Amino acid sequence: MSESIKTILAVDDEPSMLRLLEISLRQAGYQPLTAKDGREALEVIRTHDVDCVVTDLHMPRMDGLQLLKEIRQENAELPVIIVTAQGEVKSAIEALKNGASDYILRPFDLEELEVAIKRALSFARLVVENQFLREEKSPHTGLVGSSPAMQQLQQSIKQVAPEKATVLVVGETGTGKELVARAVHAGSPRCDALFVAVNCAAIPHEMLESELFGHEKGAFTGAIKERIGKFELADGGTLFLDEITEMPMQLQAKLLRALQENLIERVGGNRPISVDIRVIAATNRNPRDAIKEGKLREDLYYRLNVFRIDLPALKARKSDIEALARHFLAKRHVDISPAAINTLIQYDWPGNVRELENVLERAAIISGNQIIMPQHLPAEMTSYHALSVPTSEAETSAANTFALPNAVEILERRLITEALLATNGNKSRAAKLLEISERSLWYKLSQYQMS
Repeated sequence: MSESIKTILAVDDEPSMLRLLEISLRQAGYQPLTAKDGREALEVIRTHDVDCVVTDLHMPRMDGLQLLKEIRQENAELPVIIVTAQGEVKSAIEALKNGASDYILRPFDLEELEVAIKRALSFARLVVENQFLREEKSPHTGLVGSSPAMQQLQQSIKQVAPEKATVLVVGETGTGKELVARAVHAGSPRCDALFVAVNCAAIPHEMLESELFGHEKGAFTGAIKERIGKFELADGGTLFLDEITEMPMQLQAKLLRALQENLIERVGGNRPISVDIRVIAATNRNPRDAIKEGKLREDLYYRLNVFRIDLPALKARKSDIEALARHFLAKRHVDISPAAINTLIQYDWPGNVRELENVLERAAIISGNQIIMPQHLPAEMTSYHALSVPTSEAETSAANTFALPNAVEILERRLITEALLATNGNKSRAAKLLEISERSLWYKLSQYQMS
């Protein structure tokens, strides 16, 4: 994979030093930009794609240390190298504490400058890669559940992960398509390389081609330097294309060629670039319907559909809901009552696993990170579930009529029972969960003859 020329910004108020830096950077194979003080440097950074900054400490208007602080507020990853005199090492160390990548002392030679820049750029690259790499290598991380549907999914991932085949993941929104793609990558021989995800629906059509394939300098207005795309970034690893049916048809043709030939061309370029990647695509639509509607090229579909994984909706695997709920809540060290679990199971979950996670996060906040009860769940989940099958003989008797007071008694009995079970019979804690006084709880227990 070819390397793009890096742009280095040199900042110094001495014209002779600035000229020396410019010449040195060009000789080292970089594209140099210059600024005579911190304020001018910020303007350059805001209007150009700068890969690294080499700045003096002492300058008028805005010195190097203040420039560093301003850069860190706007771009935490941009490498900054401080140039300082022999007697100002303490100032350089202060700059390191404020986020500088490195420092070099005057006088310095070209080789010393090159080493510092290469080291800073390499570290910046590692930071970018770390954002893409998985935190864990297990191919099943995050895939929770033991239902027959989940067992089949685990088996499919195990089968296809070691292969080179492209994969098409089909499932409703919120079912975890990217999670499955990451699991396939993590179980593959490419697991130590990058997993790069692109949501084709989230990027404007006119920008998507450049995002995927990169562009050459001058390819279009604003293309002030060459830029690699996600294909080149994922070289050696896995490229995940989510919502593939939202990609423009013309771009789908270019994608098909890249898959067939393992070659790409940047926007505005005519030089083929070889890439070695595995592509996993995903859609929340029926692929056949998308083809009929002109949203998906049929030839691209066949190229992607070498191995297909269909994700089940959450309502089709309700036996996994309790395990999923406890998995999400474990991050917050929050428990959930059996009645609340039952309420979750009764709901149809149109937003699937993503909706479940959001609902539980909200419930944990409302409960004060205590035990989640049915009243902490959204009203639409509890409204139709409140009059479900009675759990005691007294409730069965009370449910033999449609009278509203009887319905209120059923619900109150159930909530009180759940609160007492959740607190091991502690009346004070149960009252807090129910958001009533302990005296009111004792009254309700007596009223309903609950021991």
